Amino acid sequence: MRVGAFVLGAQFPGQEHTEALERTVHSAQAAEESGLDAVWLAEHHFVPYGVCPSAVTLAALLLGRTRRIGVGTAVSVLPNAHPVALGEQTALLHLLTGGRFTLGVGRGGPWVDLEVFGGGLGAYEEGFPEALDLLLRWLREPRVGADGERYRFREVPVVPRPRPPDDALAAPRPGTAPGGDAAAGSGPDVVVACTSPASVRMAAARCLPMLLGMHCGDEDKAEMTALWRREARAAGHDGARVEAGAARHVSAGVAQVGDSRQEASAALVRSMPGWLRQGLGAHVTVDGRRRPMRDPVGYTELLCRLHPVGAPRLCADRLAATAERTGVGRFALLVEGTGELAGTRHNIRRLGEEVLPLLS
Repeated sequence: MRVGAFVLGAQFPGQEHTEALERTVHSAQAAEESGLDAVWLAEHHFVPYGVCPSAVTLAALLLGRTRRIGVGTAVSVLPNAHPVALGEQTALLHLLTGGRFTLGVGRGGPWVDLEVFGGGLGAYEEGFPEALDLLLRWLREPRVGADGERYRFREVPVVPRPRPPDDALAAPRPGTAPGGDAAAGSGPDVVVACTSPASVRMAAARCLPMLLGMHCGDEDKAEMTALWRREARAAGHDGARVEAGAARHVSAGVAQVGDSRQEASAALVRSMPGWLRQGLGAHVTVDGRRRPMRDPVGYTELLCRLHPVGAPRLCADRLAATAERTGVGRFALLVEGTGELAGTRHNIRRLGEEVLPLLS
């Protein structure tokens, strides 16, 4: 089982952008010091829900300030980026860190970002598979050209190449680099955020591991992993490759370690609803469609019920139960739910020092 920290650069009410970003940096350093496996970074635009606009840029900074821990994006929003530019950045980080970088990509939402960055609603509603396939080709082949609906260009060499010539089309091999799942010689690890059966099928067709959201319970995640396996096999991937991909699924959640379940839950219920109300309420759709927002208090209470929130033994038992029920052994756990630097660092230390030993 591999436990990582998930940090969004969340701007809680009354905080400045710098405070949120500095808490993210300190969280990554604390995660490495406390023995966690990875830190996962979110990306958002124009909203205080998360003030990091480029997860891959922040990942580069954190990779430079750490030595062991893996760093992943959860996620880089592909409709807002050119797949080749993102592929070049991924290759650079992969090669220079011994495979510690994992690229997580997702479709994002129908937000005004699509207007600002020029992708338009089509990039969100229809363009994700084309962009994903172009990105994967860039990470796997020596030369790439494109003749699709959105991307068209002559064949160009891939520089720098993230894979050696004799491994150009191989699947990533897990467990060979500190803090990550792929050695620098076997190509970057790529995960895809999946929130629906359609996105599960898309990831499975390419045998790409999934990042499953924190709003899902164990039953939903178990159904998604089972669907992924069936679809990956139906797509013609051999058993070994399917199992290697399944071993790299990531389950997002929330972690708050306290002396009791009541104490840990109360800490989150005091702080998270204000952040959720302010952050999620700031989203603006590109086409004016209505997007109903979850009740912030009810959603916080749901997350406390679903995830490791409580005393160390309870947290360890919940992680173990989720791994057993879903088959997912990697976790990206939101650790900044109190919104405070000192509280976040303390939570990470307790997670590393009191919960991880119970899992081993």
